[in-house]
Amino acid sequence: MKLKVHIINHMVKGDDLNHHGTLFAGKTAMWFVEAGFIAAASLTNPESIVCLNIHGMLFVKPIHNGSIIRFESKIVLAGNTRLVSYVKVLDNSNEDFLLDGFITFIHVDKDARRIPHHIVINPTDPEDMALQIKAKNLQIAGKD
Repeated sequence: MKLKVHIINHMVKGDDLNHHGTLFAGKTAMWFVEAGFIAAASLTNPESIVCLNIHGMLFVKPIHNGSIIRFESKIVLAGNTRLVSYVKVLDNSNEDFLLDGFITFIHVDKDARRIPHHIVINPTDPEDMALQIKAKNLQIAGKD
């Protein structure tokens, strides 16, 4: 079974740029977390998900004004209380790979205490299995 991919598109505008005229990393981080959150929230109540850790966003090329970029996210690992999302960003015009990374979300109750989510992720696709192994090797704060 291939894991469900969630897709969000954004157009890079002048307000999104840094002093070099390329996409500001802070704006990218906001969109990156949003994409990962949507994947996690699709499996449980959105009110029960909080972001714990962005495990990096590795840019491989600059993103320019006017670009339309695609954020593809999916949950690749579920622990007892955590959900790890993999997010990949591509240029919509030419499918160029721009950046990727992982985000850990925690399932919590109304008092922000960790609670089990009872979600199981069993990838069978080789790419998804490789992403799950990478996610298992991420350093996370606290217990699962």
